[in-house]
Amino acid sequence: MTKKKIIIVDDHEIFRKGLRLIISKFDHSVIVAEATNGQDFLDLLPSTECDLVLMDIQMPEMNGIDATKKALEIKPNLNIVALSMYGEEKYLESMLEAGAKGFLLKNIDKDKLYKAIDVTSSGNNYFSDELLTFFTKKYLSKPKNSELEPKLTERELEVLTLIAKGKTDKEIADALFISERTVNGHRANLISKTGSKNTVNLLVYSIKNKLIDLDKIS
Repeated sequence: MTKKKIIIVDDHEIFRKGLRLIISKFDHSVIVAEATNGQDFLDLLPSTECDLVLMDIQMPEMNGIDATKKALEIKPNLNIVALSMYGEEKYLESMLEAGAKGFLLKNIDKDKLYKAIDVTSSGNNYFSDELLTFFTKKYLSKPKNSELEPKLTERELEVLTLIAKGKTDKEIADALFISERTVNGHRANLISKTGSKNTVNLLVYSIKNKLIDLDKIS
């Protein structure tokens, strides 16, 4: 098995060491570099091959939001996931809009971390359940504009819900008994109907406009 190459970007040395220790025991990934802030990360990025970046949000010199934007200008296909603590929820939308594939709580357990790395290093989305619940509840009191609401089919809504859960295309296909090509077609239709640029924009739009059923995700 070819291991997924990971860069950790976080200004807390103890946290980085703990994360490195946990990931060192995984069979599907390996840490190839560490950085203490966004600028240090950008300096090493051009010469470092990686599949996934675990990015802290609040850091000195350059925060995770700006670092994510600049990193994706250098490597547009880079997979970046935000590392978040409780109390940092206000930054999550900015991270998603910057291009992050999702967000993880820093106290995530090792089994969920294993799955999150597997999912996001392949270009799919993953969100810690607690943060997704908070994020969606933020918009529950805001009525959606029914005149602008896209007309989604029942199947498209099913696919959208599974995307929000962080399922891969294969997992969605297996769950709905359809092909991966059909899943890709539904994803493309969802992006088109909502006027989104990519899957992350689709999720932000869907959360804001309550297209995703909170009870089916949490």
